[in-house]
Amino acid sequence: MAMISPSRRLRRTPFSAGVEREGVKAYTVYNRMLLPTVFESVEADYHHLKKHVQVWDVSCERQIELRGPDASRLMQMLTPRDLRAMLPGQCFYVPIVDETGGMLNDPVAVKLSEDRWWISIADSDLLFWVKGIAHGYRLDVLVDEPDVSPLAVQGPKADDLMARVFGDSVRDIRFFRFGHFDFEGHDMVVARSGYSKQGGFEIYVQDSAAGMPLWDALFAAGQDLEVRAGCPNLIERIESGLLSYGNDMTDDNTPHECGLGKFCNTHTAIGCIGRDALLRVAKEGPIQQIRPIEISGDRVPPCDRVWPAYANGKKVGQVTSATWSPDFKTNVAIGMIRMTHWDADTVIEVETPDGMRAATVRETFWN
Repeated sequence: MAMISPSRRLRRTPFSAGVEREGVKAYTVYNRMLLPTVFESVEADYHHLKKHVQVWDVSCERQIELRGPDASRLMQMLTPRDLRAMLPGQCFYVPIVDETGGMLNDPVAVKLSEDRWWISIADSDLLFWVKGIAHGYRLDVLVDEPDVSPLAVQGPKADDLMARVFGDSVRDIRFFRFGHFDFEGHDMVVARSGYSKQGGFEIYVQDSAAGMPLWDALFAAGQDLEVRAGCPNLIERIESGLLSYGNDMTDDNTPHECGLGKFCNTHTAIGCIGRDALLRVAKEGPIQQIRPIEISGDRVPPCDRVWPAYANGKKVGQVTSATWSPDFKTNVAIGMIRMTHWDADTVIEVETPDGMRAATVRETFWN
């Protein structure tokens, strides 16, 4: 098996020592950092996530910090979601678009104050786009990547584990809100959010030196809760309909095609760079859109490329993520399907590496 050669360009994280100690078996590269993908096995990790609690090193969710008098103006220029009513202490899921309305990223925006924001990004070079906009419009704002590394605590027992480390008041954090908590003299921004539907938190660690002490404290406090190291789980995310930028969508897709129209207040998000393009899309409607898809037959192989989808021999879309679901006993998938065939219960065919498979478009995701 080929190995990844380490270098300064492929950055370790503040939690890498803990990840290695817990027996990580595989990584991917995400924002030039190591992101664990497997510990015991994808299926074993999936079952554990649904029953207990896991600690995830998601330092690869790098932050872009906007700081200065024009920070809020710049943030609104980046997204078609209307941010005027957003208050400090809130987190918003925000599509980021270019001048054509194409998706550049789908991060979480964290509003620390009126003049300070973090953008917690998916895998892309969004920093350069944001810096370019700030410079081109001569905005009074500093744009940089701070020393902030998120650590996620996910699973049904996440509240119990977090309360043992940060106190019972952490339970009061509402969904997509955050609070400030002290850990051994370090200020931690703790948000109720995360890349799973099992519930949990993301801890924004603002000093790399605090990384391993926090990791160790969580594991020491959670032994009887069966805490384990984990990572974003392919099966659980597809069941839940959690999209992966670069896999399920790219800059060729608009938010409306990605099913993110509810996060686009195009008529009121004055200043968004892609607003004019998205107004046309909103008026005409998308011709293709993300859909959950069930693929028949035995377990599909790993989906490491696009699988074309057909109806009556004509291409009608593509599958971008797929795997076997142990709980639902079927192959679950995410695909981009043309409007002629995106209605629920429409039967299509998907060209997998094992050959053509019958498939059905679903109304909703599984979880």
